[in-house]
Amino acid sequence: MDWGTELWDQYDIIDKHTQYGLDLVEKYVKFVKERTEIEQNYAKQLRNLTKKYSPKRGSKEEQECRFSNHQAFLDILNELNDYAGQRELIAENMMMNICIELTKYLQELKQERKMHLIEAKKAQQSLEGTYKQLDNSKKRFEREWREAEKAAQYAEKTDQDLNATKADVEKAKHQAHMRTHIAEECRNDYASQLQKYNKEQSNFYFTDMPLIFNKLQDTDERRIKKLSQGYVLFADTERHVMPIIGKCLEGISRAGVNINSRNDSIVLIEQHKSGFERPGDLEFEDYSQGINRASSDSSLGTPKGPLELLSKNRNKTFRLFNKKTKLPSSMLSPFSTPPTPSPANGPPSPKFGRDPLSYCLKEINKTVKPRISSFRTLKKTSVDAEGFTHLPPEQRRKRLQQKIDDISKELQKEVDQSEALGKMKDVYEKNPQMGDPASLTPQIAQTAQNMERLRGELNKYECWLTEAGGRGDSIRYSTHSLNNNGAHNHNSLGALSDETDPSQAIYTEFDDDFEGEELAAPIGQCTALYNFPGSSEGTISMQEGEVLFVVEEDKGDGWTRVRRNNSDEGYIPTSYANITLNK
Repeated sequence: MDWGTELWDQYDIIDKHTQYGLDLVEKYVKFVKERTEIEQNYAKQLRNLTKKYSPKRGSKEEQECRFSNHQAFLDILNELNDYAGQRELIAENMMMNICIELTKYLQELKQERKMHLIEAKKAQQSLEGTYKQLDNSKKRFEREWREAEKAAQYAEKTDQDLNATKADVEKAKHQAHMRTHIAEECRNDYASQLQKYNKEQSNFYFTDMPLIFNKLQDTDERRIKKLSQGYVLFADTERHVMPIIGKCLEGISRAGVNINSRNDSIVLIEQHKSGFERPGDLEFEDYSQGINRASSDSSLGTPKGPLELLSKNRNKTFRLFNKKTKLPSSMLSPFSTPPTPSPANGPPSPKFGRDPLSYCLKEINKTVKPRISSFRTLKKTSVDAEGFTHLPPEQRRKRLQQKIDDISKELQKEVDQSEALGKMKDVYEKNPQMGDPASLTPQIAQTAQNMERLRGELNKYECWLTEAGGRGDSIRYSTHSLNNNGAHNHNSLGALSDETDPSQAIYTEFDDDFEGEELAAPIGQCTALYNFPGSSEGTISMQEGEVLFVVEEDKGDGWTRVRRNNSDEGYIPTSYANITLNK
């Protein structure tokens, strides 16, 4: 069944149907375009989301990626970014394979349909023109035949009229004969036009229009097939990327499965383990009889840091790591001098020397940073990062070992290069045509110099590692502690009190050259939880409850730089204050 046979008289229906088909293709193209825009916007939002939550270089979040749960989140962000790329690929393929192809094909269909409709219109106009000619010949034949009949009747009437002359009769007969002849010609012309019209009409309805309708049918069927392919591509485009999307989702699931909570705890330990020993027990101080002279040396075998310079108050519990629990000022303040022992109790204990306050202040000096003459020199003088002496023992050993490994690898490269240059020189000496051995002398000398330098650095860091290993095993809060020069200090507490001036241990002086410099903007505030004497230069004293401005946050060494309203600056222990940074 075809349109030319079954729909020979439905030209208008065929015209509208083919137009509706083209409109459907155009509508589908618009639909796919909007779908691609949705996919592109979705992919863009996903990329912005991953960018928003991805850590920046050098940030604390990037440093936390050593932990598996943080790394898993980064893996999720990466997989989601890849997923966004697949959504963009879907949009791109839909645009190329569906929208552009169908738009191009639609233009061809419109042009082809227009051409077929023009042919149909021409055939119809030709048939209408033939019909007009037929109608004109028919009307002329009718008119001329009537005139012939009138002329014949007039001739017959004239012939019967007795008063008419012979000339009048002959003239009337001649006129009737002429009209009859003209009528016969018109009749023949009408018959000819009728035959022509019938033939053209037959061709129009049985040949021309069926052929045009069949062409339109073929065009419409090809349009439907092309549109069906577009429908299939709509699904296939997304189906083709589903395996990759599935891999992205599997990667997200794998990131969650690969999280190792136990390993994260171990990483945290390895990263922040200091290597220090736990503080020992506090000594009972009997103020009713003065400081106990008879206490054994083992009771003070491990003097404590600033947090452990405690006095009496046995009714309150001391929590070292709970900032909300404040110690009484009498227990922490080094400014409150214990009562002088009575003569009845004999001389002061050798553990406290001549003055318990001097002992306390000396112990504080061991825990604070080295003296810095002024903040101007602080800016100009960098921390001794080469030996990593600013790090806790455990961390220092790890950094030194890492440095030794790096230097060893670099030294091995230089050794390999030196061997290669030596072999090349031997080849040049045996085969002068291959090269000049003297040309390798500068490179060999430079390599030897580099090897010597690296060996020196390697020995230096190995010595530091040996020293750090021994020091890490022996670091305790004891009288046999290390002084600032790294040598063991076996002085008695009395000697310590002689060498330490309490007034200098309590107050920190700043050079006048700091005045006039532009001060750094505060990044937060802190409230002192305990008293701190600031007995080493570069530190600053504070009282419990005092509010200070934070200038530089803790860099991992346990110290925070603060400033008073009078522009005095210095370092305080981070655990001695409740710090609030600006957002």
